[in-house]
Amino acid sequence: MKIAVIGTGYVGLVTGTCFAETGNEVICVDIDKSKVDKLASGKITIYEPGLEKIFLRNQKENRLHFTTSLSEGIEGAEIIFLALPTPPGEDGSADLKYILGVAKDLGALIKEGDYKIIIDKSTVPVGTADKVEAALLANGGIKGTFDIVSNPEFLREGVAVDDFMKPDRVVIGTSSERAKKVLSDLYGPFVRQGNPIIFMDEKSAELTKYAANSFLATKITFMNEIAQLCELLGADVDMVRKGMGSDERIGRRFLFPGIGYGGSCFPKDVQALAKSSTEVNYSFKILDAVMDVNEKQKLHLVPKIKAWFKNDLKGKKIAIWGLAFKPNTDDIREAPALYIIDALLEAGATVSTFDPEAMKNVKELLGDKIIYAESQYDALKNADALVIATEWSEFRQPDFNKISSLLKNKVIFDGRNLFDLSQMQNLGFYYVSIGRKQIGQ
Repeated sequence: MKIAVIGTGYVGLVTGTCFAETGNEVICVDIDKSKVDKLASGKITIYEPGLEKIFLRNQKENRLHFTTSLSEGIEGAEIIFLALPTPPGEDGSADLKYILGVAKDLGALIKEGDYKIIIDKSTVPVGTADKVEAALLANGGIKGTFDIVSNPEFLREGVAVDDFMKPDRVVIGTSSERAKKVLSDLYGPFVRQGNPIIFMDEKSAELTKYAANSFLATKITFMNEIAQLCELLGADVDMVRKGMGSDERIGRRFLFPGIGYGGSCFPKDVQALAKSSTEVNYSFKILDAVMDVNEKQKLHLVPKIKAWFKNDLKGKKIAIWGLAFKPNTDDIREAPALYIIDALLEAGATVSTFDPEAMKNVKELLGDKIIYAESQYDALKNADALVIATEWSEFRQPDFNKISSLLKNKVIFDGRNLFDLSQMQNLGFYYVSIGRKQIGQ
C-alpha cells in the first residue's frame, strides 16, 4: 500500500517507519524543512531505541520518503495518517488547529474518484472526526471520496517500536465497511499472534485513548499518595506495592511511586479529558485530584533537600541525574527534573546535570542556567548532594565509592527508589527516597 503520514514527531516518525518495515511505500510530510532535510539525508531527529536501524533500512530500500509538500505526499496514497500535535490550550482543551488546518488543505486536494482514508492518529477529543469531515467538506471535499477514521496510538516512548510492531490491540473507529477492510489488511502483519483489531464507532475510539491514559495516570498518582502515607505512618511502599501488585485484578505495572508523571501524553490527555467533561457539564473529580497531586509530587523532594541544608541553598551545588521524563527517551516535556531545577535555582543553588540523551533538549530550553556534565560522575564533582530524577539503567548500579569520593556530603535524594535501603545504610549515606524510611541523620 502507499501511505502518507502528516507530521514527523514521535508518533509520525515511528508510524511511518514501522509501516515501511512491512513493505508499504510511505511518504512522510512535515512543514519543517530543516527536519525534512535531515530525515531525507538519513539523520534521525528523535531518540527512540530500535528506530534508527529500521529507519535507515527502509530508506535504503526506497520505501520511506520525506517531503514538505502535502500535495506530493498524498498523491497516489489511499491512506493518510494525521500525526499532528494537539497541544493543550490555555483552558486545558486540546488545540486542534494543526489537524483542522491540514483537513482544510486536504479538502482542496482530494479529487473526485480518488478515494482516501484519512486517519486521526493523534490523540484528539471526542467529536474530532466529525470536525475533520466538516473541514474537508467546507473546503472543496466531496462526500464519497474519503472516510474519516479514528485510530489512536498507544505507543510508549522508549519502547515505541516494539509497541507498534507487536501491539496489545489496535483500536479503529469507523462506520465504513470499505475502510474496515483496508485497515484490516494494513494491520494484519502486526496482529499475527492473535492480538485483536477492535472496531468501534469514531467517538468511542477517540475516548478510548483518553480513558486509557487517564486511568494509568490515576494509577501512578494513587501510588504516589500511598507513598506519602507510608512516609507518615512508617510503612514501606515497596512492600505495599508488591502486596497490591500480586492481586491479578490490580496487576504489577504502573505501581512504582516517584516524583510524578510527565511526558507528551499523560499531562495533556488528563487535562483534555477533564476539560471535555466540563464541556458537557460533568465534573470528573478524580481527574481534578490526579492533576493536583501530580503537580505537587514533582516537587516532593524539594522541601526535603532544603531541610537537609537548613533552608539555605545559596552557594550549594546540587547534582541531578536524569532530565528526561522517563528513561530511554530524550523527551523533556513536563519532566519532573525541570520543576526541581527551577526550585533549586530559585533557592540560590547551582545545578549540575547529566542525562544520556536529553541534555541537548534541556540546553535549548535553559541555556547556561545549569551545568551539563560529560558523565554521571562528572556531574558529582564538588557537589553537596545528588538528586536522582530519571531511572536510567546506568544509574541503578553505580560505583558508590566513586560517588562518595566526589560528593562533599554522602547525601542522595532518590526520586525513583533505585537503591536498596540496607545497602545505603551500610555505605553510610544519608538517603531519602519515596515512601520508604529515611536512612541516616
